[in-house]
Amino acid sequence: MKRTMIALCAVSLAFTGCANMDETQRHTGTGAAIGAVAGAVLGAATSSRSDRGKGAVIGAAAGAAIGAGGGYLWSKRMQEQKAAMEQATQGTGVEVTQTADNRLKLEIPSDVSFDSGSYAIRPSLRPVLDKLAAGLAEHAVTRVTIVGHTDSSGSDKVNNPLSVKRAEAVRDYLVPRGVAASRIAVDGRGAREPLADNATAEGRAKNRRVEIFIAEGQAAN
Repeated sequence: MKRTMIALCAVSLAFTGCANMDETQRHTGTGAAIGAVAGAVLGAATSSRSDRGKGAVIGAAAGAAIGAGGGYLWSKRMQEQKAAMEQATQGTGVEVTQTADNRLKLEIPSDVSFDSGSYAIRPSLRPVLDKLAAGLAEHAVTRVTIVGHTDSSGSDKVNNPLSVKRAEAVRDYLVPRGVAASRIAVDGRGAREPLADNATAEGRAKNRRVEIFIAEGQAAN
């Protein structure tokens, strides 16, 4: 019991320490603390009565390591790139976020990216992609995944290849601007992953989109 309390006290200190960290450290520290809590509880629950305290300590340490990892590395450079993209896309409707597994995500809606039924990049998307390409060219260790989506208008026979062509169009825009094609993976999800109700024009517009994921230090599968 005493060891369990020590482990949980350490977790509490980790949460407190996060307040004094920069944003990159805070993401890692918070993940470690959450992982430690889960690990401590699981370690105690799965250990015998005599070893429960020891199990909690071991579980907390393992959980902290997993929580800090998050699947990908979120470096200071990644945080700087996120800030740069937030500034570059301000007022455009593009949403810039950090995913749960530490990837940078740009969600580009249809009014910025593509017209209905088209995979031609709209002029409003080009400045965003120019800024993105410049950042990627400076930080060559990152990997990029581009995912195209459509609304439910039309059949899968039309929508599935259209979503892939939208992702390929973004890739083909980035490559001449200094981003190696070998760093970019493309995928199309057709209408399979809607964000909104396809029964309305507004919902269909939200579902026609491109998502760009940027990752550093991919963990082994």
